[in-house]
Amino acid sequence: MYLYNSLTHKKELFVPNHPDVVKMYTCGPTVYHYAHIGNLRSYIMEDVLEKSLRYLGYNVKRVMNITDVGHLASDADTGEDKMLKGAKREHKSVMEIAKYYTDAFFADCEKLNIKRPEVVEPATNCIGEYIHMVQTLLDKGFAYLAGGNVYFDTSKLEKYYVFNDHNEEDLEVGVREGVEEDTNKRNKNDFVLWFTKSKFEDQALKWESPWGTGYPGWHIECSCISMKHLGEDMDIHCGGIDNAFPHHTNEIAQSEAYLGHKWCNYWFHVHHLNTDSGKMSKSKGEFLTVSLLEQKGYDPLAYRLFCLQSHYRRNLVFSWENLDNAAATYEKLIAKIAALDPNDGEVEPQALEGLKERFVSALNGDLNTSLAVTALYDVLKAKTNDATKLAACADFDRVLSLNLLSAAQKVRDAQPEEEHDPEIEAMLQARAEAKKAKNWAEADRIRDELKSRGIEIIDTPQGAKWKRV
Repeated sequence: MYLYNSLTHKKELFVPNHPDVVKMYTCGPTVYHYAHIGNLRSYIMEDVLEKSLRYLGYNVKRVMNITDVGHLASDADTGEDKMLKGAKREHKSVMEIAKYYTDAFFADCEKLNIKRPEVVEPATNCIGEYIHMVQTLLDKGFAYLAGGNVYFDTSKLEKYYVFNDHNEEDLEVGVREGVEEDTNKRNKNDFVLWFTKSKFEDQALKWESPWGTGYPGWHIECSCISMKHLGEDMDIHCGGIDNAFPHHTNEIAQSEAYLGHKWCNYWFHVHHLNTDSGKMSKSKGEFLTVSLLEQKGYDPLAYRLFCLQSHYRRNLVFSWENLDNAAATYEKLIAKIAALDPNDGEVEPQALEGLKERFVSALNGDLNTSLAVTALYDVLKAKTNDATKLAACADFDRVLSLNLLSAAQKVRDAQPEEEHDPEIEAMLQARAEAKKAKNWAEADRIRDELKSRGIEIIDTPQGAKWKRV
């Protein structure tokens, strides 16, 4: 399997550190509001990655954090804590907000067939781990105290901008427009590991630490939670492309300074879902949720298909017209699968393996879900029996997770029972035999006679059907 590694800017053969398990980490939601469908695009594609690895024979252990403390409104370590902001907005406690929106997030995931990771850890569960890492970084000389806070000292690193596709001058905190400079920092790029009571006196969640009562910085959460459950190395770290800087950059800085060795081999970043006006975000008010799609009559899996039709490393433009097209495509796809006859022959193993080849090739080629969907259409056009086609659809759906067979069965169940008439069915059989003998005149005569009786013949891959008109 080849994956594009954001760290090296090239596709690389995926080779896990350990033969028995792939260690995978996903940056989870900040649970202060509903996830919008732009957020959920990342989780859909990360879900496809995990399921692809499992499909290809890997054992996967996936860990996700829940940010329920410490994520400030700015990446410059300034502004209001997003959790506290949510609590004020809804007149609830921070923990009530966290539980409500955590449950809402996983409800949306279930509607989109996103598998829940094996380990889901709220940030508030790991305060001891954060304190230990911060103290170790202080002891090693990678951190310092200033103004009551503990900062990571980026000047101690050989290289800070590890993803190396940023303009360093433009990204310096205090240079970017709208970002307030923190005068406690020795270097513009330093970031907070631990806030104390000297800052944000109204912070709802605080813990005792060697540096005073306070709470962790956002970036340290992922480092500690991943190490708690995956150990001192991991294979794949996932997230949206907007997390590459500063969040993932800072994760790498503190983790490798703490460990003294390389931490993660592959970085998997999903690009933005845009609207006509740019990146979708809560702050812009473009707040499209799964529930809103449902209210407008869309099946959430139509949105999943919409995402699968594009490569994860390309920005995807959302519009209602584009979603309408995806919904129509999904409906037609399910109808085609519903038309397949489960009793049409036995599964042909060799034919099935042939159908799987293109699908596997698409997954192995940097998770090309667009080609994987094309491989599904190839199945429906293949010269093999319906039992084999249905087996291939079921196999591919282990990754695509579009409910292909169950949705098709619902379509079948909704169809009225076929009317049976021995005389008409005998005439259809006679017509079939005439066509087989290339006696087109007789076949046409039978068709015309039935038509005169108000019977319409519908030719399908499974043979001729009829209905009264």
